[in-house]
Order: sequence, then structure tokens, then C-alpha cells
Amino acid sequence: MLPEIQMSNSSEEWQVARRRKGAGRRGKSPHTSHHEPGHAGVVDTERTKQRITETMEEMRCADFWLEWTKRLAAVAKLESPEFGGDSAVGNDFGPSRPTDCVCYGLGSFSSCVTARYQLAMLLLLLESLKIPTERCSVYDPVFSPGERDVLRQLGLTVLNENEEGKRAVLRPTLFYLMHCGKALYNNLLWKNWSSDALPRLTIIGNSFAGIQDRMIQRELQRDYSYIAQAVCMCEEWPFPCPSRLLDVFNDTALITFNPSSLRNVPQSTWDEAPEPQYLHCPDLEIIQRDSQN
Repeated sequence: MLPEIQMSNSSEEWQVARRRKGAGRRGKSPHTSHHEPGHAGVVDTERTKQRITETMEEMRCADFWLEWTKRLAAVAKLESPEFGGDSAVGNDFGPSRPTDCVCYGLGSFSSCVTARYQLAMLLLLLESLKIPTERCSVYDPVFSPGERDVLRQLGLTVLNENEEGKRAVLRPTLFYLMHCGKALYNNLLWKNWSSDALPRLTIIGNSFAGIQDRMIQRELQRDYSYIAQAVCMCEEWPFPCPSRLLDVFNDTALITFNPSSLRNVPQSTWDEAPEPQYLHCPDLEIIQRDSQN
């Protein structure tokens, strides 16, 4: 059982807030942080890295992490000691075993305990899936210079440009998008909207089915049409979450696209793929490039 999170330093908020009724239904607003983009906070680099390591070890011993690895193993057919096998990780993560990783919208992990748990989980996933840390690109406009230094010292690749999720992938890639805004998912799907590219995506983030359930259908189809269509195309497996960490991992799912299923999709679905505009979304839940200038 995970120990309770308590305040151990008066300068930092360690308490994971209890989820109020109706809370947790929206993504991070935006990107899980209450700070302005590029906030200039002083970061104790060594202490921050120590806390991340401690959080990793805490979760590594937790029952729910074991359940996550079992879920990954069942879906990914991985073979390693951690996933219950006897050999190194195999080469068959379904049709598209991830060799790269992209993480958007992590938040200010030096001051936000939720973001730190999510970063620790990302590092555990990279370790378990044998994805080298340098093959994992991370970006959030709220990262401070000190936080970017921490991420680089952890071996991660820090992006300098706000891609808004519009990244076309050429290799099988894991996208780690914890509680990100719907537009980020929608943009990612649009940029890879083909029967060849979608199977290269493996997403760990908000459940698409959950997004559909929480929205009026006509608004989902109007504003986030690629999510609306992907709900019927993807395969989704929910991840368990302990009640005390609902604000950290609630509504998290593993999402993949099976090539054989996509072959049955009409060609017109792929041909008609305009770039999302979000004309009816005053609260977009993500920080756009134009708003940073």
C-alpha cells in the first residue's frame, strides 16, 4: 500500500488534493500547472531529482504498478522479468512496439506533486519498455529553466518548440499525455490521420471513451472530430488507479490502433481530413503557440 503523502517541506505543496464531485473531468487547464509559461522559479536540481527517484521507488513497490505492467504485458505481449517473462523485452509490441516516446503537458513537477508522480511514472514506463531516455522528448510551456535542466540531467530530450501535439511519427511512438487538453489529442490524431500512421501511435492518457461520455455528441463531432472518429477505431484498456491518487492517474487508458481494423475504414475517412480550427472553443485547455508570443 502506498504511504500517505504529507507535507514535508513548508515551501512546497505535497498534499494531493482530494477530488471534488465532478472534478477530474477536464484536462489540465492548461497542462496541469497554475504557473505562467516559463515561470521563473528557483529549482533545487539535486533535491528535485532525489524526490523523483524516491517517487519512482515508491510506485515501483505499489500494487497498482504491478497491475499496470500486467496490462501492458497482456496488450503488448512483452517478455521480460518485470512483465513475467524470462527474456529481454521482445520486438512485438503488437504491430507497433514503441521505440520512441513523446510527453506533452507534464506540468511543473518541481512544485506540483501530481506532476512529479506523473514524471516518475513516465520514467518507470521508459525503463520497463526499454525505451532509452534520450529517445523520449518532453515539452510543456510551463517548464522553468531549472526544470528543463532537471529533465536534461535525467537524460530526456527537452523540445524547444510548442508543437501543439501536431507531430507526425515515422517510427512506433509512445505518447504519454496525462490529463492533457482534448485539442492536444485531436491534433495528434489529425497529424497522423491515415491507416498507415495511426498504428504507429501508442497513447497513455485520457480515455477516449471517457471523453465521449462526458461531452455532448454533436459538440464532440464539431470541435474534436478526430477523437470522435477514433473512439470507434481504437482499442482501449483502462489502467487501475488507487483511490488516493485519483488526481494523478484517474481516467488513464492505454490506447492503440490495430492495422487490421483500420483496413475496414472507408478511404473517404482518410481523404477528408482538414486541420482542426477550434472556432467554437473559447477554453481550449492547451497553450497555443500564438498565445506565447
